[in-house]
Amino acid sequence: MRAMFFREHGGPNVLTEGTVPDPRVGEHDVLVEVRAASVNHLDVFLRQGWTGLDLKLPHIPGSDAAGVVRETGTGADPLLPVGTRVVVNPGISCGRCEFCSEGFGGQCRSYQVIGEHTEGSYAELLKVPASNLLPLPDDVGFEEAAAAPLVFMTAWSMLIAKGKIRPGEDVLVLAAGSGVGTAAIQIAKLAGCRVFAAAGSEEKLERARALGADILINYSRDDFDQVVRERTGKRGVDVVVDHVGADTWARSLRSARTGGRILTCGATSGYSPTTDLRHVFYRQLRIIGSTMGSAHDFNSVMTSVFRRQLRPVVDRVLPLSEAAEAHRLIEARRVFGKLVLVP
Repeated sequence: MRAMFFREHGGPNVLTEGTVPDPRVGEHDVLVEVRAASVNHLDVFLRQGWTGLDLKLPHIPGSDAAGVVRETGTGADPLLPVGTRVVVNPGISCGRCEFCSEGFGGQCRSYQVIGEHTEGSYAELLKVPASNLLPLPDDVGFEEAAAAPLVFMTAWSMLIAKGKIRPGEDVLVLAAGSGVGTAAIQIAKLAGCRVFAAAGSEEKLERARALGADILINYSRDDFDQVVRERTGKRGVDVVVDHVGADTWARSLRSARTGGRILTCGATSGYSPTTDLRHVFYRQLRIIGSTMGSAHDFNSVMTSVFRRQLRPVVDRVLPLSEAAEAHRLIEARRVFGKLVLVP
């Protein structure tokens, strides 16, 4: 099969197009003919590499995919016959441990992410456990479906399952133009919240408004914590969604009300921000970390996508052979929503 992979860590130019052996399905696996795959920051970080990363090279990245069932293992779900249109849950959990049994599959001790711990979706074919597939309705396109799973599941688990947002609350979403940001805006609106969206350009903010954002903050021009205090009468917001990290963390703490929640699922600008603990204990803040989500989170959020209550945002569609260009665009922050790759 044709695939994009890297043999060494480095810049976007290390992504190489070539031919690799087709995956071989196990008893409970399904082979998916990939019709669309989307690009995540995780793919960029894996390509760059980090200290302690144990990755077998060459490696095919890509966590998100939608396509058609090509082949099934003998023990696969009979409700997923060859030819079924499907979307992939990018998180693999055991389904048996104490965390999985309580509905917290994202905390499973053997949790794996497709495209990180397994070969990924930047390829014509993708092998996944049958339990990681959902049938895709005929009225939902492959490109739209591929743009949803990782970021929408992550945002749903963070805001709904862990953050427990409620109608009437104020939610500040940083990096509003990112995949997680565009998902978080919509999920918070669906839950009945007032959304403050912060981004670095007026163009991204206007697109955030179209997704439902109520109050727009250009943090390349204004201190977002000051704007939050002004617009809330010095109260602060109930919830801050910060996956930016070092560049925004101190202001995120100052943006939350007393007793507020800071939700984080990543740190694209750095993992070691300064934390003034006085803000945490004196103002009784709750800092809640979140990574990916459970199968229940995936099923719940994708149901909302299928019903058009939530809509994945596709910035543009590129050929699979231009995966390196997709990585350059993400690194340059020239993307609103998701980039999708097609064979």
